[in-house]
Amino acid sequence: MNRRNFVRKTLSAGVTSFISLKSMEIANSPEQDSEFNESWMDEHDIIPAPDDPAKWQAWHEALRRWKKKKQIQLKYDGHTYRSKPFNWVSSDYSCCFIMMCDATFYDYQTNEYTISKLITDGNKKFGGYDSVVLWHAYPRIGLDNRNQFDFYREMPGGFQGLRKVVEQFHQSGKKVFIDYNPWDKGTRREQKSDIDVLTDIMGSIDADGIFLDTMKDAPDFRKKLDALKPGIVLEGEIALPLEHIQSHHMSWAQWFKDSPVPGVYRNKWFEPFHMQHAIDRWNSDKISQLHTAWMNGSGMLIWENVFGQWSGWNERDKAVYRTMHSIQHHFSELFSGEGWIPLSQESLVSGVYISSWESKGIHLWTLVNRNLFPVDGVLMKTEFKREMKYFNLIKGEEIPDGNANEIMSFCGNISSSGITCFLSILKSKIDTRFKNFLEKQKELLQFDSDDTTISVRNNQLTGTRKIVRCTAPPEGMVIIPAASPVLNMEYTFRESGAYCNIQEHLILSNTHKLHSPCRITRKAEITKFSIDETPVTNSMYKEFLESSGYKPSIPENFLKHWIDGHIPAGKEDHPVVYVDLDDARAFAEWSGKRLPTEEEWQFAAEGINALIYPWGNEMEENKCNKNTNGVTTAVKSFPGGISPFGCYDMCGNTWELTGNEYSDGRTRFVMLKGGSCYKAAGSEWYFDGGPQKNRFIAKMLLIWPGLDRCLTVGFRCAIDL
Repeated sequence: MNRRNFVRKTLSAGVTSFISLKSMEIANSPEQDSEFNESWMDEHDIIPAPDDPAKWQAWHEALRRWKKKKQIQLKYDGHTYRSKPFNWVSSDYSCCFIMMCDATFYDYQTNEYTISKLITDGNKKFGGYDSVVLWHAYPRIGLDNRNQFDFYREMPGGFQGLRKVVEQFHQSGKKVFIDYNPWDKGTRREQKSDIDVLTDIMGSIDADGIFLDTMKDAPDFRKKLDALKPGIVLEGEIALPLEHIQSHHMSWAQWFKDSPVPGVYRNKWFEPFHMQHAIDRWNSDKISQLHTAWMNGSGMLIWENVFGQWSGWNERDKAVYRTMHSIQHHFSELFSGEGWIPLSQESLVSGVYISSWESKGIHLWTLVNRNLFPVDGVLMKTEFKREMKYFNLIKGEEIPDGNANEIMSFCGNISSSGITCFLSILKSKIDTRFKNFLEKQKELLQFDSDDTTISVRNNQLTGTRKIVRCTAPPEGMVIIPAASPVLNMEYTFRESGAYCNIQEHLILSNTHKLHSPCRITRKAEITKFSIDETPVTNSMYKEFLESSGYKPSIPENFLKHWIDGHIPAGKEDHPVVYVDLDDARAFAEWSGKRLPTEEEWQFAAEGINALIYPWGNEMEENKCNKNTNGVTTAVKSFPGGISPFGCYDMCGNTWELTGNEYSDGRTRFVMLKGGSCYKAAGSEWYFDGGPQKNRFIAKMLLIWPGLDRCLTVGFRCAIDL
């Protein structure tokens, strides 16, 4: 993830990255270094290309010298890539980053994994995925003491359920990665080392690789993974050092800076079988990454649900990638071979660049248009050979010979910042598979040529606020008067955001550092209502169960802290926990109430004077449960900490659910208030914990009941007057 570099200049939707290349930080040009020395190449993840075509041949020679010298220096032979277990690596072009809370992965209404839905969606939009990363814990981890591995253990069906998921992916020819968060040291500890737990999970679900979050490499993992199953891949988020290419078969090309003239992935040039996945997740325009991947015969990371915020690809980029991905797959042996010449010749059109791949009677050229306008006409020429046929692979069409003086001219048009591809192939190699491939190509680039807008899902309520009225508040509730307060709300600025959609989030990123406080000002209209004096306690919830006979349809972790269905001795007046949103709503309905909105909850806590804490504007001793070890207290343990309207326990002890459930069609979430008696220590990536200010909101992504029921989350109810 490399979230430390999260805040980056992001371009507005529909404008290609190359508009601002001169103003953006880009790779240094080699123009001033005529010798293209080894150290200069070592320091670039993308080795920049010279602007002057007259220097390309010298650049090619320098690339070859550097590669040969590095192979000798590192004693590199590339044998692992060419062994059968790792054969899949060189054709794993499209990797999808899946949030396991995403509606295309798991349907909370039917409690079913929806893998066929996800695969169908990927086929339609991107031409299919070759592999997937099952992302699990962040940004939920730290809400309670469950560790990163528990987020796999406690998914529907546990490891057995996930194994069936992996089997479905395998049946459709896709590989599966699990995620590893090395920074997770402050939650529940295992009795084994992390790598031993990882190998246990890999073996249990039959996964194919480990994504190394925030890491460059983990060479010490290699021995145990090879012993478990040959062919397990390690793929790091941060640029992979050259010396670990032998043991790490894939790597992210995240936020890599290409030169204006397309450069060369250093690791891909060194080892053609190595797969790099380009990614710039917050940029609404993916053309820059698509160009680099296309000119390097490499892959893309497909990531639209970014930690619970929708950052969808625009229609043009999806169409470009569908076409590109199909060609890469059909000619995967060519793209991983030694016949690659970057910038193999100068195009006849300024701003168009060409790379070529050649092997065994096939010669393929990839072209990119760096111009912000379409180009048309003769794009390139090559020697005409009568034993060959020529094709435009983007359109799936044969190109008439049209040769003059034994020269083959390739004519065509390329859209603004678009791509194209030409092929010469021996007539004897044209078979049924190739003909079928051409037919499919004709349909892949169909899209509105003007549509470069990002596909945005705005967060909306799944339903209107429920109204439950009574003439007088029941016992145990306090009255909150009608008001129109201007509420100052605060949250920790994370990639998961708060209420905002991706465009608003990117605007905020220009002024807010990751993990810093972010404030929202909201005018609220509060009608007269009553709210529970205390959170719902264990004894209150037991009365509800006995009276109503309520049993959740999904029982996993329901009232997990109770012992054989009984409240632990002495915990009767502690807040009930291990309940999810539906469990809380069921109690509220039974009691003739509802859950409060986050605005109502905050006004009840801070009063008309907008206090920082329920009791005042400073944190004070003996006013709330300040534990951070997960130990709750009775709800009336701190009478000095009541709110201006007389509410107990609105700071610390447990987070409290609010009534508005939000969804963007792919991710559901609810806002929590009040803080809790647990705080995971040791990393800034953890969920917020400990006592919180009245104004603080925390976004809880909803996954499924087994994980949504937490040691640290309870609720109280409200009613309209």
